[in-house]
Amino acid sequence: MASSSEIDEYYNVAVKLAQTAGEVIRKAIDEKKNVETKASAVDLVTETDKKVEELLRAGFSSHFPDHCFIGEESEGGKLTDAPTWIIDPVDGTMNFVHRFPYNAVSIGLAVNKQIVLGVVYNPVLDRMYTGIRGKGAFLNGKKLQVSNVQELSQALVITEFGSTRTQENMDHLFTNVKTVVEKAHGIRMMGSAALNMCAVAAGEADAYFEYTIHCWDMAAGKIIVEEAGGTCIDPEGGDLDIMSRRVICASSSALAKTLSKELKHLQFPRDG
Repeated sequence: MASSSEIDEYYNVAVKLAQTAGEVIRKAIDEKKNVETKASAVDLVTETDKKVEELLRAGFSSHFPDHCFIGEESEGGKLTDAPTWIIDPVDGTMNFVHRFPYNAVSIGLAVNKQIVLGVVYNPVLDRMYTGIRGKGAFLNGKKLQVSNVQELSQALVITEFGSTRTQENMDHLFTNVKTVVEKAHGIRMMGSAALNMCAVAAGEADAYFEYTIHCWDMAAGKIIVEEAGGTCIDPEGGDLDIMSRRVICASSSALAKTLSKELKHLQFPRDG
């Protein structure tokens, strides 16, 4: 395991690179974009996604040449025991394309397959979320704390349509949304997994669940939620595996477990 001083160094570099990447996004959000599709018509990528990932990979490689990478636009990668940066250059590309100000640079670092730090930066709103294992989670330097809501009936829950629009996935989503709408305070869809998790960490929402996402969507958010006092689990109730493409995070274990029991579950091919 990396030492505390090493993790502090990794963190400082990650924050600086997130700020640099954020400036690229902030300048590009109002410009005309060259938009391409990937797995589906709603799975988008722009030149900014590619540019930011290249910037982050080059920056981390120059500081830590022995580290590995898993990135959305570089077609993933495998998670090993080596220090591995897990990067989503623009989490919320659909939002970015439409100039909706809910997108972020998301950077997580895994050491021995455990996430040790996370940085999620929304450059449009200038909101920097950070978390280091054992040292807390923060928004622009202010300590974060989850709401600690225990009951689904009192919870504001976030989910997403996702980019996998098969009939099976849509039926599954609509079933879960109906369940949550009937039993929770409310439900929201904002278009960025990383920022959804940070909203739970900040106490702005009480739970978030999603299926079909990837490790780069949730690696950074996982530690930020946990360091803010929340919990992240597999939707079927076990430990969260960030390579499994599904997640529940919540302000309390009780709420996470309740949501797990209420949802209809699907399995997906693992990342890596």
